[in-house]
Amino acid sequence: MWGTTIPRFKHVLLIGRSVSLSPQSLRGHFLVAARHLNDPNFFKTVVLIIDHNDEGAMGLVVNRPSSLSVANALSHEFDLSTSMEMVHCGGPVDEKALFILHNCDDDEECCQRTVAPGVLTVGDVEEFHKVLGAVEAGQQHVSYRIFHGCAGWSPEQLEGEIDRGDWLVLPASSDFTFHEDPYELWDVCLASVFRENRILPHTVRNPEWN
Repeated sequence: MWGTTIPRFKHVLLIGRSVSLSPQSLRGHFLVAARHLNDPNFFKTVVLIIDHNDEGAMGLVVNRPSSLSVANALSHEFDLSTSMEMVHCGGPVDEKALFILHNCDDDEECCQRTVAPGVLTVGDVEEFHKVLGAVEAGQQHVSYRIFHGCAGWSPEQLEGEIDRGDWLVLPASSDFTFHEDPYELWDVCLASVFRENRILPHTVRNPEWN
């Protein structure tokens, strides 16, 4: 279980490395847990895939806030006392590591760290400070999420789970990644998947109606 302490900033693991993507890469997509997926680590979760290549896949669960606030977790680095953000449980792997997603895209090289439209990873400690500094300064346009732990799959493991029907796939968006109510996100994404794959029109009319 996640405790009440968090590693010092110098131990934060930042994600921003370049990867060689295969044509079937799911980077920038959500995995939406199927209704029958009862694994307690992933029950009713939405996972944003950050990396996916021949060596496996890595992602972050984006709809599981913890009981620890970001303000408390990073109080030794930043004054975020006005922030209501909570640290999110990113997954069962490497739970003592921290990860961040954000929408600050004023960097000329930001495309290299773009996971999905309007969703970026952090490239280095300086950028981490830049994002949290903007939040500290009250810049309202900045959205971010901080996670402890991540989700990981070995080569072909994720493909097998998708083939088995454990996950539904949906293109990721910033609106969903930074959704104001993470507890509603699974239902919202599930509805979106069904809507995207709907064959019949939303309203079925009797052909004899005028």
